Amino acid sequence: MISRLTKSSSLTVLHERKNGFVLLKKISEHSSDLMANAIENLLKKVPEEYRKSITYDNGPENFKHFWINIKYSMKSYFCNPYHSWEKGSVENSIGLIRRYLPKKTDLDLISNNYIKKIEKALNNRPRKRLGFKTPDEVFLEEFVALTH
Repeated sequence: MISRLTKSSSLTVLHERKNGFVLLKKISEHSSDLMANAIENLLKKVPEEYRKSITYDNGPENFKHFWINIKYSMKSYFCNPYHSWEKGSVENSIGLIRRYLPKKTDLDLISNNYIKKIEKALNNRPRKRLGFKTPDEVFLEEFVALTH
């Protein structure tokens, strides 16, 4: 996620489609190296059972997707250009993030602590599609079921 007023920073958003769990990481520059590192750091927090595939935009910042595929035995998928509905779940999450960070927010001025607060708020927000449970609750239930 980028902002028109931001000179260099962007926000990496990982969204687990089934339970709506979101991970966020601010990166200082919109580059493929930093994007790949941010995704890797976020994936380390995710149990292996959930790391199967990622759907990317076609931007140059996702050039190093193959590196993540090899390291985590994942598959990459790409949306067609200007077809954001092909990854509707993450676009919905970005819409929720925009409540905290409107489009003209300068991401360079936003602290990492504030990004973590947004992540926590999103993951603790009850969702109708989850029977009014939070993504945190559903993620934990699924993880416990996977490990037993």
